[in-house]
Amino acid sequence: MIATEIFDQLSALIGMDKVSVNVCVREQHGKDESYNSPSLPDLVVFPESTDDVITVVNFSAKYQIPIVPFGSGSGLEGSAIPVRGGISLDMNRMNRILEIRSEDFLVRVQSGVTKDQLNHFLKPYGLFFAVDPGANATLGGMAATNASGTTTVRYGAMRENVRAIEVVLANGTVIHTGTLAAKSSSGYNLNGLFVGSEGTLGVFTELWIKVWGIPESIVCARAEFPDITSCVEASTAVVSAGIPIVRMELVDSPYIEAFNHYRSSGFSVVPHLFLEFRGTSESVMADVRVTQELMKDEGCTHFVFVSGEKERQQMWEVRHHALYAFMHQHVGLRHMGSDVCVPISMIADAVRNAKELLCTMELQGAVLGHVGDGNFHVSLAVNVDCKEDLSRAHAFNERLVALALRVGGTCTGEHGVGLGKMKYQEKEHGTALETMRLIKSVLDPQHLLNPGKLIDPS
Repeated sequence: MIATEIFDQLSALIGMDKVSVNVCVREQHGKDESYNSPSLPDLVVFPESTDDVITVVNFSAKYQIPIVPFGSGSGLEGSAIPVRGGISLDMNRMNRILEIRSEDFLVRVQSGVTKDQLNHFLKPYGLFFAVDPGANATLGGMAATNASGTTTVRYGAMRENVRAIEVVLANGTVIHTGTLAAKSSSGYNLNGLFVGSEGTLGVFTELWIKVWGIPESIVCARAEFPDITSCVEASTAVVSAGIPIVRMELVDSPYIEAFNHYRSSGFSVVPHLFLEFRGTSESVMADVRVTQELMKDEGCTHFVFVSGEKERQQMWEVRHHALYAFMHQHVGLRHMGSDVCVPISMIADAVRNAKELLCTMELQGAVLGHVGDGNFHVSLAVNVDCKEDLSRAHAFNERLVALALRVGGTCTGEHGVGLGKMKYQEKEHGTALETMRLIKSVLDPQHLLNPGKLIDPS
């Protein structure tokens, strides 16, 4: 069936204002923020209800048209790129907050609600949503990739913060995973299966999300170190001490130098740890003092902390704008990032090896990450039009992933598999990969849901 026929029939089913074949709209939905090549969908559909999604999924099954769910387009691994064309299912019109149960610390949302939108809504209730990726992503997209971010060391990733999901399966059936109870021993853990499935098993339409009480006191700190190894070892010491740290972010010296140029600031060009503490005023200051002593023991040369909201925002600017500042120094180049996660005990060695590998392979890059949970990223500035440069960048990522897998880690801690990490799935999962493919075949026998992704053998 050609695109015009698809447009006419879908428009008749759900309304012309919900379907687009406009080239600009299709181009917007044919890419994300990764280095992967764009691939345009044949058309874009904007559902406004679960019934709309069911209609589109049934239409897809009838005519064997691929469907790729689309959120904010902020992905870094090509998860939402429709590599086989078909329908890009843009969930942004399904952006209503449906129910709040403040005493249960739960909120029910449609999958197009964004992180910032939810937190703005929750603030008058004295609550907040804890998962904090760099982008203002949709909650459905965050659940699809099991996103995490700077606060994972304290609050966990999306898998720990999604209590239940409404999912439309490939045959148009609607199922509800999980319950509103804090725990359950009943049945298979379908929540755990669907979170992280990247749109390959079903389309998320609603989610019950776990939320948290806004703390009495928040203090942020910045610690400087003479080298990156002592910086990472200090983070491990904090975790080992049992301090309930909320954020603990490594920012390598090239990022600091780039930020100094970007913002005309004067930070020492050395590896930094950025930290955040939350709780009562007394408990927070006690944690800060213990942390400062631990940092000193690990070689920290300068430690400063602030509690005012404006000062905290200014301090965190370095971390939040690190990538943009870095790429600002490399005009005309594209960003390629790694996303490995290793056991805490191996994080210092892994980061040191990554730095040595950057030097050996003569690549323009730097390290940052959520070292408190073992997840770190290496940003590479790459000339994607130069085969040699692109080849070296791919080779670097392969060697870094091999290192992570060798010590019991994973090829992706939070960005998802998408297109870039598919080649590592067999190495990481072994014979379990075939079990995953069996599950995919049962739930999506025609392989129409985000085909060519995650565990697709072709």
